[in-house]
Amino acid sequence: MKNKFLSVIKKKWLRSAVFTIILFAIIIAAYVGIIYGIDKVNISDLDFTKDKIYSISQATKDKLQNLDEDITISVYNMYEYVTDFAYKYANVNNHIKVEEVENLTAKKDWQNTYGVEETSSFLLIKTENKQKILYDSDLYTIDYNTYEQIDTTEEAITNAIIDVTTNVKPKICFLEGHNAYSTDYFQYIENSIYSEVNEVEHVDLLVKGKIPEDCKTLVITALKEDITEKERDLILKYINNGGELLILLDPNIDNIKTPNFNKVLDQYGVGVSDGIVLEGDTSKMMSGAPNFVISTINNSSEIVKNINMGLNVCMINSGKLNIASSEELQEKNVTVEVLASLSDKAFYRTDLENPSQTKINSDEDVGGEPIAAILTKQIGENTSKMIIFANTTFATNMQIRIDSQYYMYAIDLYNNEDVLLNSISYLTEREDNITIRKNDETVSTYDVSEMQLRIVLGVIFAIPVFIVFIGILVWWHRRRKK
Repeated sequence: MKNKFLSVIKKKWLRSAVFTIILFAIIIAAYVGIIYGIDKVNISDLDFTKDKIYSISQATKDKLQNLDEDITISVYNMYEYVTDFAYKYANVNNHIKVEEVENLTAKKDWQNTYGVEETSSFLLIKTENKQKILYDSDLYTIDYNTYEQIDTTEEAITNAIIDVTTNVKPKICFLEGHNAYSTDYFQYIENSIYSEVNEVEHVDLLVKGKIPEDCKTLVITALKEDITEKERDLILKYINNGGELLILLDPNIDNIKTPNFNKVLDQYGVGVSDGIVLEGDTSKMMSGAPNFVISTINNSSEIVKNINMGLNVCMINSGKLNIASSEELQEKNVTVEVLASLSDKAFYRTDLENPSQTKINSDEDVGGEPIAAILTKQIGENTSKMIIFANTTFATNMQIRIDSQYYMYAIDLYNNEDVLLNSISYLTEREDNITIRKNDETVSTYDVSEMQLRIVLGVIFAIPVFIVFIGILVWWHRRRKK
């Protein structure tokens, strides 16, 4: 009898053990299956950061919205986060496919064409006819002011996609020869213009003898001396043929005589003041400095029409625009759209020896005066547009001291870079590129809230404990029934 009882117990124990093993096997198989399925369907990660720094930006979505050409992003030997980010593009547009390359054995042509090796790390973005390779070093840059590494993965991939799907790159020409600022000060904006899939060329008209025929926009920055008559005539010819200009001028505080250049500006009925403007409205100045003027770009302007928020520009030691009367503009066949204006409390100063940060007797009220504008001139069947800012500094990578320890580049203040790049996009007739770009210099970390932490801990610990508890109740209930 005793042996029979022991035999029954052993059988029950054996059945329970087998049942437990099978149950664990089912749970493990389900877990592996779910992970495998998620990996295969490539479900997008959830991004809880305020600025969505781990998501595809709206700027990229706008640029790729109308993409109708098949693109393959091949990923080889890259960090996992780069591969994950590549898959985000496939979720933005179904013409984009991602291919993970395990080895280069079947890609011998790549080794010959691109010089890649087994130890290389790269992305290959390709269409049927064009391709571009991005190495891991192309996905970041260094801020040589702080020596911090800045991730540019999205910018690099997006611009590579645009590059391989764009047949013609607009050429942006910077006028050289008489500049008050060296070309080093415009390195950042030039790199950004180039990254937006444009060509950039420096043009000395006395050397080259002409403005390139494929120049889509001529950029003229603050001058230290007048241009020559020959240069003037070449620019006037460019205007008469429908050429576009981006003008960045500082106030003429040194009273430099520029009759030749003034004739260029006179074609549009505009000029820049000799003195500087100062803000009296503390909400329109930066860090309590009235010479750091903050202005919101006109919401109805062409350079912000695709953006559902205002863009602020911060000009430093800016002048004001002197725009001709309505009658004079009409005679010149010019229409004006004001881009940015001063507040009602702004004032104008020509006595620059006076350091006062508040208005003095010799200052002039200039509330509402323009500091940036779009001027459109009709010349027969041709139309020439000029976007002019009464400041150059805001477009440079000049270091601006924010406090005793922190500096920023002028172009990084507020939306300075976006305003400039959108101006270029407008002048080159690429309105689909008018947007707000993700700030690659913003480094954010994600800290979970107390509620989110409870949910995570609940998933990790509470659910397994709950399952065990239910199992015990079931076991106890069956035992009582017996």
